[in-house]
Amino acid sequence: MTLNIEYETEIKLEIDYETIISKVVDMAMDTENCPYEAELNVILTDNEEIKNINKSYREVDAPTDVLSFPMVDYETPADFSHLEDNSDDYFNPETGELLLGDIIVSVEKVTAQAQEYGHSKERELGFLIAHSMLHLFGYDHMEEEERRIMEEKQRIILDKLGITREIL
Repeated sequence: MTLNIEYETEIKLEIDYETIISKVVDMAMDTENCPYEAELNVILTDNEEIKNINKSYREVDAPTDVLSFPMVDYETPADFSHLEDNSDDYFNPETGELLLGDIIVSVEKVTAQAQEYGHSKERELGFLIAHSMLHLFGYDHMEEEERRIMEEKQRIILDKLGITREIL
């Protein structure tokens, strides 16, 4: 697996973010039974930059906690069966790894939401990465049933890692 983590803000998160991101990404890959080695980019930034990206890509002029940019078009969430039919689109030709996409996280939102929800920054970051990984696997939460499925999968990923709301 190629996991590229870029820290692009001077605002310090002051947690072992690389380990948390790596563990959650690996668990999400295992939980969704991804049969491939994958390539993924995670960018940690500030509210101003994520607001600019949010405005450019979603036409929402406000900061958000996390943005997901999937590279794969799934027929159904986490259905990897058709990906090799489009290998030029979905796989890095040099490494053969599945190009999952990009995750962008606001470190300011991680800190603020951890405080707001009464849990640790580790738990908040883990939650945002799990949430975003599910988006990269084709899940969404626009409909009630989709939301329920996504929330359950997020809980499973975090529970397997022992990342719970009780970590303070």
